[in-house]
Amino acid sequence: MWYNSFKKEGNGLSFSTVTKNELARVTDKRLCCRLAELAALVKMDGSIQISAGRQVALNIATGNAAVARKIFSLIKELFGLQTEVLAQRKTRLRKNNVYLIRIASQPGMGEILKRLGMMDDMGRLKDAAPDSMVRRECCRRAYLRGVFLGGGSVNNPEGTYHLEVITENETFAHAISELMGKLHLDAKVNRRKNRYVVYLKESEQIAGFLNIIGAHSALLNFENARIYKDMRNQVNRLVNCDTANLNKTVNASVRQMENIELIKNSVGLGQLPDLLREVAELRIKYPGACLKELGAMMQQRLSKSGVNHRLRKIEELAEKIRNGKL
Repeated sequence: MWYNSFKKEGNGLSFSTVTKNELARVTDKRLCCRLAELAALVKMDGSIQISAGRQVALNIATGNAAVARKIFSLIKELFGLQTEVLAQRKTRLRKNNVYLIRIASQPGMGEILKRLGMMDDMGRLKDAAPDSMVRRECCRRAYLRGVFLGGGSVNNPEGTYHLEVITENETFAHAISELMGKLHLDAKVNRRKNRYVVYLKESEQIAGFLNIIGAHSALLNFENARIYKDMRNQVNRLVNCDTANLNKTVNASVRQMENIELIKNSVGLGQLPDLLREVAELRIKYPGACLKELGAMMQQRLSKSGVNHRLRKIEELAEKIRNGKL
C-alpha cells in the first residue's frame, strides 16, 4: 500500500544509515555539483517507465527517508518539477519503508533524462555518467556522494573495515571504480550473483572516501573507533607477549628446579663445582626469580647469559643421571 508522506527514522540506526542521513543534509553551492549528485542517485535507484503512447515517467526508489527528501529537493531546485512522493510500508522482517519519488510524463522529459546522463542524443540509455558531468573534482565528489546514497553501505568501524556500492550494471561498476581512482582511491570490483560490488577494504581508503563525499561527522566517528580499536589490539598484543614471556620463565624455572632436585637426591649438591652449586642453591631459594635477578644475587655479579650457561651445565648433568651415565 502506497501513501503520501515521509516517515522519521527510528533509534538504533546503523553506522551506514547515520552516514547517509548526514550526507542527505550536505548541500553543494554549485549547480553542476547538485546535478551530478542527482544524476548518480537517479542512475543508482531510478527506473524509466514507458507507457502507452510512448509516455515516459521516471521513478526513483530508496529505503531512506532523508535520501528521499534530498532527491525531492534536488528535482525541484534543478528542474522546477512537481513530483509525487509515495511510501510503501514494509512489514516483513521489520524492514524500513520504501520511498518512491515519481516524475510523471511531461513535455521536455527527454531533455531532463539527457541532463541527468540517463540518455544520449539518440535516445539510447547510457551505462555511465558523461565525462562532461564529472570533469571537475567537485563534481566527482558530488557524484560519488550520490552513488553512495543510492546504493552504498559502510560497516561499523568497530568491526571489519568494509565499504561497498552495489549496482546491477557491470560497466557502471567499473566507471565508479575509475572515478574513485581519479581521487586516489583503490577500489575493487567483484561480482556477487547478478550484481557488481565496488568496494574498499583498507581503513585509510574508507576514511578517504568519507572525507571526499563530505561525511565529516561520520569520518570523525570512524577515526575515533579506529584509534580505539588499534589501541585495544596493541594492548592485547603486549599482554599476550608478556603472558607468553611469563609462561616461558615459569616453565624454565620449573624445569631447572626438577634438574636441581634430581642432582640433590642422587649425588648431592655438594658434589657440584662451587659456581654451579651457588646457582643451584639460589634457584632453590628463589624459584620465581628471573635469570637477571639470580645473577645480581651471586657473590660475584653475573650476567644473564652467564647464569643461563651455568643452568645449562646443571641440566646436562641431570640428563646424564636420567640416562644412567652418572
